[in-house]
Amino acid sequence: MKKTLTEFIGTFFLVMGAAFGGGVGAALALMVMIYAGGHISGAHYNPAVSLAVYIRGKISIGDMIGYWMSQIAGALAAALVVAYVFEKEGAGACAIADNNIMQGLVAELLGTFALAYVVLNVATAKGTAGNSFYGLAIGGTVLAMALTIGQFSGGAYNPAVAVGLSLQKALCWSQIWIYLVGCFGGAILAGLVFKLNNPEDK
Repeated sequence: MKKTLTEFIGTFFLVMGAAFGGGVGAALALMVMIYAGGHISGAHYNPAVSLAVYIRGKISIGDMIGYWMSQIAGALAAALVVAYVFEKEGAGACAIADNNIMQGLVAELLGTFALAYVVLNVATAKGTAGNSFYGLAIGGTVLAMALTIGQFSGGAYNPAVAVGLSLQKALCWSQIWIYLVGCFGGAILAGLVFKLNNPEDK
């Protein structure tokens, strides 16, 4: 219960940060929520990251599914608060132009790969166990990806964020598949690359 509650809270504030502050807001919210909840749940706040951690072998499939449910619930709750309490709704326009679908898909795949790869190496690897920089490294990755390739996709790198921002109308539902395919694809690649690079880290 405490793990799923932590995932709900962290994802809630991550989506709020993204809705109000874009990439910078998301990166800062993610960083502080990682420090707040990392010792409880691992502070994934992202279904794609949870998938990468599962592939890496650090959580069970049951935990992953529970995390996914909490993360999506947190994202939806944040979107409703942003839209109906603070009255901030997007225009419902798609972030990716119809002639740039491939760029958007690749941007989400690469950005999520970078994020999940950093998470696995700074927050789950034996070689970096007990470090105090993991939150800054992970938040910095989101900011770096938002500033470099975020313009091509809206820079979600997180299926829960994509769902939340679609409900809040900053993104559009017709393109949700791009975020699901790109984000989960990047996470799978990150998990496999981590296992390839760290065969002794079981």
